[in-house]
Amino acid sequence: MKRMLSKLYVQVLIAVIVGAIVGVVVPETGEALKPIGDAFIKLIKMLLAPVIFLTVVTGIARMENMKELGRVGFRALIYFEVVSTLALLIGLVVVQVFQPGAGMNIDPATLDGASIASYTSAAKQSSFMGFLLGIIPDTIVDAFAKGNILQILLFSILLGVALAKAGPKGQLFVDSLDSLMRGMFVVVNMVMRLAPIGAFGAIAFTIGKYGFGSLFSLGKLMACVYLTCIFFVVFILGPICRYAGFSLWKFLRFIKEELFTVLGTSSSESVLPQMIAKMEKAGVSKPVAGMIIPSGLTFNPDGQAIYYTIAAIFIAQATNTPLSLSDQLIVLAVLMFTSKGSAGVTGSGFIILAATLASLGTIPVAGMVLLLGVDRFMSEARAITNTIGNGVGTMAIAKWVGALDTEKMRKALDGQEEVEQARPAEPSQVPRATEQKLMGASTQA
Repeated sequence: MKRMLSKLYVQVLIAVIVGAIVGVVVPETGEALKPIGDAFIKLIKMLLAPVIFLTVVTGIARMENMKELGRVGFRALIYFEVVSTLALLIGLVVVQVFQPGAGMNIDPATLDGASIASYTSAAKQSSFMGFLLGIIPDTIVDAFAKGNILQILLFSILLGVALAKAGPKGQLFVDSLDSLMRGMFVVVNMVMRLAPIGAFGAIAFTIGKYGFGSLFSLGKLMACVYLTCIFFVVFILGPICRYAGFSLWKFLRFIKEELFTVLGTSSSESVLPQMIAKMEKAGVSKPVAGMIIPSGLTFNPDGQAIYYTIAAIFIAQATNTPLSLSDQLIVLAVLMFTSKGSAGVTGSGFIILAATLASLGTIPVAGMVLLLGVDRFMSEARAITNTIGNGVGTMAIAKWVGALDTEKMRKALDGQEEVEQARPAEPSQVPRATEQKLMGASTQA
């Protein structure tokens, strides 16, 4: 029992349950615990910039063939676009089949748009070209100060390529960065011990503020999102896992600690450093893991994509807004582009959805008020699906480009490494042989 309680994922799960109880029994106290969850997320975000920078730079600097870098990036973009589009399509089909918003008969004119004013104003400033230009930082320092993942990734790739081209002259600097990186991952492990406390605060706040009552009023919508996420993981990501040569269930068990942390914090960013380390442990080469995991947050948001289509069509159904097949396909096409700029933005789900609805002009943006009460409860499904999809995508892309050590992957997913680490070391034969030589020498003397 004591050994089980020492495992981080068990501690996080217990913290989530206790946090939910606190939120139900004493909601005022639960709502006041929000700073605890926020503090844990801030600690993780504090580490994101240096971890991504160090992992990518050292990984690329040690690559022997620079052509591989472009090949990995190109294939990663293809994979991201195909899989995220499938997520959008599945969400569109499910919301049409189950019709979660049908029968609500809500008049958009009666909805109070003041509560979503901050999201709609941010959406006006959101554009695809603006997103592309935003990848380039004003200064290197600014990118690190703001913690913009894509800007840091761009600079890290450029510096890694430059150091690789420098050859032996840049080796000392690369070795120094490698040592610093090892230190950073020790800090990550220290911060992760606080994950149960962070999960407790985040869940207590969510339940305390919004309560379980809001779940039932829009339960059908939530059920659609959760069931669609499960369907996507099993029937889309499952076959991708088989292609890459591993079992989905073994992979989920391998990253269970990260999934429980995401469940408690509702943020896929909260486990980004650990996911990079886990992918390397599972046989993915360092430069591929360092590139794909951070970029996947923006370009491969599978859970977000599912949510976008279901939420958009739900609002149309709830407000009796007629949509033809061509209208729905237009929604899908617009989301294929707008969904790619959602990472690293506060309230990104609402901002991107508001931008999409505003650009279409057919679905009332004011209908987003209907989602406010339950959006937080659906964020867990989105974040967990994003995390699983990002991990599976990294493994699949690594397999595709020949950057996956299958033997190392098999040992990691089968848990053989943990068994070997837990097994007591056998007495070394070297000291005994040395002792025999010394005894022989003393006898001769």
